[in-house]
Amino acid sequence: MEISRLAIVNERSVRLRRWRYGVNAFEGYVEEILQQLRLPFKSFDTLDEALAYKPDLLIAAICEENEENGRKLKLYAEEGGTVISYGGLNILARELGFYEEGLLGAGYAVLPQFSHPLRFLSAHPWSPSPNNNGSTNVVQTGLLHQEEPAGKESGPALLSIKVGRGTIERWSVNIAASVVSLQQGTGPVYDDGPEAQDGTIPTREGILKADDRCAMDWKYDRQTTETGMNYYAFPYADWWRDALIGHLVSVSVAKGKALPFLGYWPEGVPAVLAISHDSDLNVDDHAKATLQLLREIGIQTTWCMLEPGYSAPIYDQVKEDGHDLALHYNALEMDGGIWEEEAFRKQSLWLRRSAQIGRIPSNKNHYTCFEGWGELFRWCERYRIEADQTRGPSKKGNIGFLFGTCHPYFPISDFTEDNRFYDVLEIGFLSQDLNHPELYDATVAEPFLDTVQQNEGVAHFLFHQAHIHTHESVRQAVREVVNGAKKRGFALWTIAEINEWERSRRNVWIAGVDNDGHPVLEGAHLSFPTAVYIPVTDAEPSSDGTYETKFGVICQKYIVG
Repeated sequence: MEISRLAIVNERSVRLRRWRYGVNAFEGYVEEILQQLRLPFKSFDTLDEALAYKPDLLIAAICEENEENGRKLKLYAEEGGTVISYGGLNILARELGFYEEGLLGAGYAVLPQFSHPLRFLSAHPWSPSPNNNGSTNVVQTGLLHQEEPAGKESGPALLSIKVGRGTIERWSVNIAASVVSLQQGTGPVYDDGPEAQDGTIPTREGILKADDRCAMDWKYDRQTTETGMNYYAFPYADWWRDALIGHLVSVSVAKGKALPFLGYWPEGVPAVLAISHDSDLNVDDHAKATLQLLREIGIQTTWCMLEPGYSAPIYDQVKEDGHDLALHYNALEMDGGIWEEEAFRKQSLWLRRSAQIGRIPSNKNHYTCFEGWGELFRWCERYRIEADQTRGPSKKGNIGFLFGTCHPYFPISDFTEDNRFYDVLEIGFLSQDLNHPELYDATVAEPFLDTVQQNEGVAHFLFHQAHIHTHESVRQAVREVVNGAKKRGFALWTIAEINEWERSRRNVWIAGVDNDGHPVLEGAHLSFPTAVYIPVTDAEPSSDGTYETKFGVICQKYIVG
């Protein structure tokens, strides 16, 4: 079996020009999307370098829009290559029988493999030229709608254009940039975000938070439980990731070659449950009640500590019971905090000393305070904190998938840092203190767990020790969440365990397949048996082996590690 050679073009000349004028090159985030499943690829700074690699598939992520590049890409396709673009290649529109429509902002794409339209943040559709005459060399997939799911139709989501012996596969949606906006927000946080017109998301309170730049639409992207709880229901960033990878795998199979990938979790683990706590009031009795509940249930969790924290014996008990100790960075002015690096540094030093821990595995900001774009991630890097949990809801009306994902991911910087990837794993959370009388009831737990299972992600719930101590209803919600996760076969991990697993699997490369068709891995050794999926390129898979359908393609499954 032959593995596809996949090349990504991120032309440095284009990136340098954008950065000079304060423009982001988020199209390069396609690399992080592929890294999440360990798809083999090589990235190049120029189109000539990529073409010299002689790839089977070429993603023109960031490419000079000039006639010379257009000629080279078209020739590559004519000779049997496959070019993939996400909103680019506009230099070729007229030559291929199309014209450019206007740039679209937010909207929704209807795709056949999804039962709900996918929200996007930017798109650049093409329409057939008058002399195109409905060429049979073009296959259109999906449909874009402006602004709302049933809005004005704005052309196909994907054009597959036959060119000589190859194809040009052009998505109208800038998928990578949309994923970035969904996960990290529509821009830097410097003032309060807009409130929902129904009053359920009161963000204009003078506190800057992660959700002030939420890219979701409060009207179209939320659903309501039978008890009237509003929640963001759709992990659009994960769905776009699936659409992008599914398309790559499919076009590779159509060429008779496979693009293998690694499972998200150890074999037999469909998804992961994580529970974290924020110490806030720092009362020892609150911690004792939480420890008692966790012993009753038999799980380990992550404890985010706000200065001045608990007494030393509490830390000893937390560590003895196998729980994580994490930072709860305080930047909330009304609680004596401030947004600055020196405060972050001092608080991280305080936790190391007071809790007697050598390193801090993760951080979650108090009240989800957040400013700017990448400052928090830089601070985490500098003070050796490998994971962050800050991206979650601060209001009753915006719980759920408000950042479009249930997967751990590495965020991208803006143009001020040359759009580099931060070495900080973001693991957001879904809700706070289910069944608290002033918040939301536990009817959201089932749809959250179902969606996370369907998307093979992390269901991360936050419960404050203070509310666990005070409210039996909150304690019961913890039991319900844990029982629901166990019933579905979830692994119950701490944030530190998720971070360690994700980082270890990212050090594994799928180098190819041996003569018997088994995957050849290089790099780190996986700590748990894990599945490698190799798409089947034959018309009919053999009767030997284990097969699963992933991303709409039949794959042979091998257990490694």
